[in-house]
Amino acid sequence: MRLPLDVAEIRMVMTMGEKKRRNKDVLALIRTNYCILSDSQKRVADYVAANAELVMTTSLVDLAEGSNVSEPTVFRFLRKLGYDSYQVFRVDLAQTLAEGKDDNFYSEIDELDDARCIRDKVLTSTASCFDDGRHIISAESLERAADRIEKSRHIVTVGVGASFCMAYDMYHKLMRLGISSQVTNDTHMMNILCSRLTADDMLICFSHSGESREVLDAMRIAQQGGAYTVAITSYKNSTATVLADCCILSSSHETHYRADSMTSRILQLGIIDMLYILLVLHDRDKRQAEINKSRLAVARNKT
Repeated sequence: MRLPLDVAEIRMVMTMGEKKRRNKDVLALIRTNYCILSDSQKRVADYVAANAELVMTTSLVDLAEGSNVSEPTVFRFLRKLGYDSYQVFRVDLAQTLAEGKDDNFYSEIDELDDARCIRDKVLTSTASCFDDGRHIISAESLERAADRIEKSRHIVTVGVGASFCMAYDMYHKLMRLGISSQVTNDTHMMNILCSRLTADDMLICFSHSGESREVLDAMRIAQQGGAYTVAITSYKNSTATVLADCCILSSSHETHYRADSMTSRILQLGIIDMLYILLVLHDRDKRQAEINKSRLAVARNKT
């Protein structure tokens, strides 16, 4: 049974809520929390994404039936997104749709897609990951990490596989700013370097899953010496987020054809730039002098 959404009720909730909170982008919340949902909760997420306008005027009972799950599962899904009220969830969903944020929610690649369609879907998905970043990247965590980098004597950055590219970019940015650092993806060197870190030092780890054994071992070794650890990862319930002193989350929307770590890597590059800019602003004169010195050194290799 479909229940019409009471317009007066919506206006009342939105008016009351406007003073206490801003309306949430429901579809962005689903995208950025999809990886921590259970299989049954993902069915609710998929149903909402595919039938957003219908769900906006649907009772909780009908949402459970449409998703083929139990009502308690729907409640758990809502809590994962930060909602205690289905009524407020529907209000925010209506606002999201009114603002036109439902375009190409999943942009899933199909086997029959041609090059033009694939181009458009990949670009749309990539653009949406930056919007999602506003919801999942903690400004407080960025500030805390930048402040700790500023105070550290020496910094080691690590990552394995594709995550090493992110670790190397972080290392490159730190060196440009004149900050003492090292980078490696070699397991033995990770452990050796981390064993030399003290309470004055810092370890920055990149791991999309947050479960790479080599990275987790490096974190544990670094912490034994008292080093401060930062994990930049996609999964908020991963082992890396539990171990780290500071965690900065990146996107992890899953698709069938596109590597699920792709949007994460794109957003991690953005996180590195955010930290870089924060460090420059902490001491602009000092950092600008270091940047100029780096530029002059590189200029020697240019014709």
